[in-house]
Amino acid sequence: MTPEADDGYRGGPGDRTVEIMTALLERPARRTTPVTLFGPNWFASVMGTGIVATAAASLPVHVPGLRVLATVVWALAAVLLVVLLVATVRHRTSYADDPVLFHFWGAPPMALMTVGAGTLLLGRDWLGEPLAVVVDLVLWTAGTGFGLVVAVLVPYRMMTRTGDRPDAAFGGWLMPVVSPMVSAATGALLVPHVPARTELLLACYAMVGISLFAALVVISQIWGRLVRHGVGPARLVPTLWIVLGPLGQSVTAVHLLGRASDGVLSEPYAQGAQLAALLYGVPVLGFAAFWAALAGAITVRTARAGLPFSLTWWSFTFPVGTVVTGVSGLAVRTGSALLTAVAVLLYAALVAAWTVVATRTLRGVRRGDLLKVAPPA
Repeated sequence: MTPEADDGYRGGPGDRTVEIMTALLERPARRTTPVTLFGPNWFASVMGTGIVATAAASLPVHVPGLRVLATVVWALAAVLLVVLLVATVRHRTSYADDPVLFHFWGAPPMALMTVGAGTLLLGRDWLGEPLAVVVDLVLWTAGTGFGLVVAVLVPYRMMTRTGDRPDAAFGGWLMPVVSPMVSAATGALLVPHVPARTELLLACYAMVGISLFAALVVISQIWGRLVRHGVGPARLVPTLWIVLGPLGQSVTAVHLLGRASDGVLSEPYAQGAQLAALLYGVPVLGFAAFWAALAGAITVRTARAGLPFSLTWWSFTFPVGTVVTGVSGLAVRTGSALLTAVAVLLYAALVAAWTVVATRTLRGVRRGDLLKVAPPA
């Protein structure tokens, strides 16, 4: 790959690694004959679809008909989740040796919990609250257990294998470690519905710590790669938006956990949890806005030279959705008209991004571009 072929790319000792990463994003399961493609990255479509529904339920304003539409979107995400789970069982591919797709095993557990949260927030209108709680609890338990295993296993494999170059870090590295943060945010919704409320609340706070500190380590490596080695291949650029995931989801988690602390924790801890939601949330959203400006500028710059469609485009959806839920939570907590307006505008951007990405994905499936891979030259 040359600089002319990919704007923003600067050569270095990791040229070969970057080329391999680009090829794997385009051809996740290269073999000697054409095969049907399926990998854990497909679950990002469930995450991106589900967050459109749950973010609508969290908006600080009432829009007539929005809840019904959001419930339909939640049902679409649930159906898509079932389809992808069946496909996972059929293919039984681990991608353990794939330096790119292995990180995306963080997506299936997050997909489970996203649909579960939507069931409790929206699906209860159709299923009834008792059944919705049971479904959410089952999906949350499965997603949390799977997510914690992935959060340890993927970094362990990275640390014990050799061959990664200094410029190998990309946004996908965050996928395994964001999952516990999703567990914390969605688990907070279950606190009022379980007998062991204190234990669940404390476990969720612990998972905030797991994800937050691991994410900070990874984000610093992504920053270092960008500064030292440049933007890299165009197909990797959308993954820069994944950085918004742990930021927005942590604000959402701390807000929901603060709300769940009432009547569970004794004073002054319950009040402290409420204070932490605001004092933590506002600065982190400030950094999220800063990163969004950087990622947006890089995306626009890359798009001018050519930004080919791939499943990495789903990175434009779920991470942005977590920022929407985070801003919405702070807007409700503070009553700020500015935050309310920002939440509505961000949600409109989320819906627009989802519409484009979902349409392009459906077109790629129909054409077979996303399902087939040609044998290597």
